[in-house]
Amino acid sequence: MLRIASPELRKQATKRLIELSRQEIELCLQCGKCTSGCTFASDMDLMPHQIVHLAQLGMTDMLTGCEAIWFCATCFTCESRCPVEIDIAALAEAIRLLACLDGDEGFGPEQVPRDVVREAPQQALVSLFRKFAH
Repeated sequence: MLRIASPELRKQATKRLIELSRQEIELCLQCGKCTSGCTFASDMDLMPHQIVHLAQLGMTDMLTGCEAIWFCATCFTCESRCPVEIDIAALAEAIRLLACLDGDEGFGPEQVPRDVVREAPQQALVSLFRKFAH
């Protein structure tokens, strides 16, 4: 069942997403150019422009529960097409952070198998911890 928070809570949620992502999502024109350029849009349950719209509305429950935030490849096609230069990859990262912080125990280096540590590129490990450790 969809729970819609009070207007004040939604306003706070939107403010939090703006702070975490450092994106001026309120400027979004809902033109859909981000969605039309997204490589994974056909696989997403929410399109990139819908993610921005729900973020504007402070609907964090829907956003943290969707699969689309995990499909973002951080290719920046959306940002390059956006007439107001909203970086949806940064917004998706902020939403993933909220999803991970929501009742999750976290993720640490001790949970990565030694063979993965030896074989994986350092950048991949840093990215992994940046996204999932807390």
